[in-house]
Amino acid sequence: MSAFAFFGALELGLVYGLVALGVYLTFRVLDFPDLSVDGSFPMGAAVAATAIVAGINPWLATGMAIIAGGVTGWVTAFLAVRCGILHLLASILTMIAAFSINIRIMGRPNIALLGEDTILTPFESLGDPMLVRPVVVGILVLLAAFFIVRLLNSDFGLGLRATGVNARMVRAQGGSTSFYTYFGLALSNGLVGFAGALFAQTNSFADVTSGVGTIVVGLAAVILGQTLIPGRKIWVAVAAVIIGSVLYRLAVAFALSSGMFGLQASDLNLVTAILVAVALIAPKMKAKYKAKQQFQQARNDKEGA
Repeated sequence: MSAFAFFGALELGLVYGLVALGVYLTFRVLDFPDLSVDGSFPMGAAVAATAIVAGINPWLATGMAIIAGGVTGWVTAFLAVRCGILHLLASILTMIAAFSINIRIMGRPNIALLGEDTILTPFESLGDPMLVRPVVVGILVLLAAFFIVRLLNSDFGLGLRATGVNARMVRAQGGSTSFYTYFGLALSNGLVGFAGALFAQTNSFADVTSGVGTIVVGLAAVILGQTLIPGRKIWVAVAAVIIGSVLYRLAVAFALSSGMFGLQASDLNLVTAILVAVALIAPKMKAKYKAKQQFQQARNDKEGA
């Protein structure tokens, strides 16, 4: 794998690290299966790209993308909490609606950012852009991760985490599970919108189809990271999902560049889906095998006695 491919995969892995953080908040913290990230990712890209082309400051455009992603998550929470729609179905409805909204925002299926100033432009003069860009993206991801760690370790974050574990207990203590759900989904999709904005600015384009498979990639990063770096502390879990995203992208880039197993770029979603399925099934198979071994051991001890 060439240096260009390595640093490109590292940069993309860091961008999707924000997606992994958002997926971690919904699936692990809130226990809310949220598929609307497939809509909030291209929405972040669409809003940022459209604003930048219109002459708006790239940092302000990125902030607008974060807000747009947060609104997408809020809509999913509204459908689930206020309208009583099944969580999974609510997120699917939001994802489908976002596709048409993104085309409306851009006015076309895609927008090019070639020649436009982005948040990375001022830093590219500091050195080789191939090296500088991943560093800048990495700093932004670390700041987001630091915010998430501080939030989840606060009293408010404790209520947020408790909502995903035992919502009835939270309500019994006078907490509002509805508010925590609204906030958690808005924050999660805001991070994903941030990732979409960075994706558009690092790749110099925004496309309405760029969100296809985002949820699967985010799940792959979360599962891979927490499998390789297990831990109960919040900062360990947050670091694990970001590292998992980077490792996943590096592994994919290596497999595609080396032609391993005859893989092509079009096979990426299939391989990711298989990886996530295996990672979800493996712990259950392991637990079942361990229980069987313990039962057999107890039976042998009983017969030996």
